[in-house]
Amino acid sequence: MIKVAVNGYGTIGKRVADAVSVQKDMEIIGVSKTRPSAEALVAVQRGYPVYIADMSKKGSFEKAGIPVAGSVEDMLKKADIVVDGTPGGVGAANKALYEKAGVKAIWQGGEDHEVAGFSFNAHANYKDAIGRQFVRVVSCNTTGLCRVIKAMDDAFGVNKVRAVMVRRGADPHVVKKGPIDAIVLDPPTIPSHHGPDVNTVLPHIDIVTLAMIVPATQMHMHAITIELKKEAGRDDVLAVMKGHNRIGLVKPETSIRSSAELKEYVMDLGRPRADLWENGIFEASVNLVGKELFLFQAIHQEADVVVENIDAIRAMMGEVSDPETSIRMTNEAMQFTAL
Repeated sequence: MIKVAVNGYGTIGKRVADAVSVQKDMEIIGVSKTRPSAEALVAVQRGYPVYIADMSKKGSFEKAGIPVAGSVEDMLKKADIVVDGTPGGVGAANKALYEKAGVKAIWQGGEDHEVAGFSFNAHANYKDAIGRQFVRVVSCNTTGLCRVIKAMDDAFGVNKVRAVMVRRGADPHVVKKGPIDAIVLDPPTIPSHHGPDVNTVLPHIDIVTLAMIVPATQMHMHAITIELKKEAGRDDVLAVMKGHNRIGLVKPETSIRSSAELKEYVMDLGRPRADLWENGIFEASVNLVGKELFLFQAIHQEADVVVENIDAIRAMMGEVSDPETSIRMTNEAMQFTAL
C-alpha cells in the first residue's frame, strides 16, 4: 500500500484524502491542519489522523475534540508521498521540509511550475512522471484545457487554440472574497497565465488565453476555439469526446444551460460533494466551421484535479507504468463514469 499524507486538509486536500481512501493500492496515514475547524472535525469522523504544523496549538485542537497525532514532521516520517494542499504560495515554502524528510511530494496549480520542475496531466504526460520525486498537478482550468486539447490533438492534430476563461469569483464557502457586482479582467493583459501553463504540459501547442472573474461560485466556464489540422465532422469530434474517460457531455435533453444547473444535476446523481471530476462539455455547443472547432465547457474548480492527484501518486511511485491502467483504477475506485 502506498502511504499518503495530505498536508493541508482544505478544498483540494479533503477531496484528495477521500479519493485516496477508496483506492485499493493506497492509504491515508494522516492529514494536517493549522487550526481547529469544521474540516478538522470531519477528518476525525473519517478516521484520518490529524497532524498540526504548530505544536503549541495542540491544546486548542484537543479542546475542540480533535486528537492530535503529532507534528507535520512526524506525519512525513510515516509517508511515502505527500500531497500538498496548502494555499497557493505556501506550498513552495514547504519544499525544504519535504526534501529534509526525503519524501516524494505533489503540489497544486497554485504554485509555479518551477517548484517541482514538472507539471502533470494524466492523459498527457503520465509516463514522464514515473519515479519522480516532485510533481506539480496543474490548476483546474489548465487540467480542463489539457484534457480536451490533448484529445483533439491525438485525433486530428491541433494548429492553435484560443480560449476565454470565465472564472468563478470564489469557492462557495469563501465568504471574504468577491466580486459581488462586477466583471473583473484577470488579468487585463493578454495572455492570461492559463496558456503558458498549458505549455508546461503540452509545449508544442499554440495557445492564447483570456480570463475574467464573475460574481459566481459554482464553476468556471470556458469558451474555446481549436483549429484542427485535419478535416473532421461534428460526429467525429463527439465520438472522441464520448470515448474519453474524463470528458463528459452535457446532453441537450437535460435542458442544462448553466453551471448552477449542472452542479445540481451532478448532486442529484449522488456524486460526493456534487463534484464534477470530468470536463463538462455542452454537447449543443460543439460546432465546426471548416477546421475550427468551437465549444463551451464547465470546469469544477474544486474537483477536476482530484483524480489527477491520484494518478500522479501512482506514476511517481512507479508501480503502474500505463496511464490508462491508472486512470481506470482511479475512476473505478471512485465509482466515476464521465457524463
